[in-house]
Amino acid sequence: MAIDPEGGRCVSTDIAAGVSPAAALFHSLADETRLRIVARLARGEARVVDLTAELGLAQSTVSKHLACLRDCDLVEYRAEGRQSFYSLTRPELMDLLASAEHLLAATGHAVVLCPVHDTRHDTAGAHSALRAELDRDLARLDTPTGGENATGEAVS
Repeated sequence: MAIDPEGGRCVSTDIAAGVSPAAALFHSLADETRLRIVARLARGEARVVDLTAELGLAQSTVSKHLACLRDCDLVEYRAEGRQSFYSLTRPELMDLLASAEHLLAATGHAVVLCPVHDTRHDTAGAHSALRAELDRDLARLDTPTGGENATGEAVS
C-alpha cells in the first residue's frame, strides 16, 4: 500500500498508479484478510477487539485492513463512548461476493488451478474459514425466511 500525499489516505499502489475504479475495487478485495473482515461484517457490526478475537489476527493487522476498507468506502464506523463499531456501507458488496462464489463454482474453481495465479503461500486454513463464512452467507441469501435480503428488500 502507498500513502496518498495529497489526502494522507492509505491507497493501493494500483490506485496511486491510476488504475480504473473497477480494478481498484477488486484489488481492495483481493486480500484474504480483508475478505475475511468483510465476510464477518456481513453478519453485523463489530469492534476491532471482536474482529481480532474471531479472526485470530493482531490488532494492528485488523486496524490496517479496516483503514483500507474505509478509504474505499466499503466500511464505516460509529463511535459509542470510547468504542468504535464497524459495519459494511454497501450491502451490495455481499451480492458481488455471492456472484463471485457462483462464478467460481461454475468454473470449478479454475482460478485456483490457473498457472498464473500465485499459490505459493499456504492459505488453506484462511481459505477454508473464508469459504465457510461465505457459504453461510450464501445460504442465508438463497433461503427466503422472511425479513430482508442483502439489499434490504422484504423477503416473504
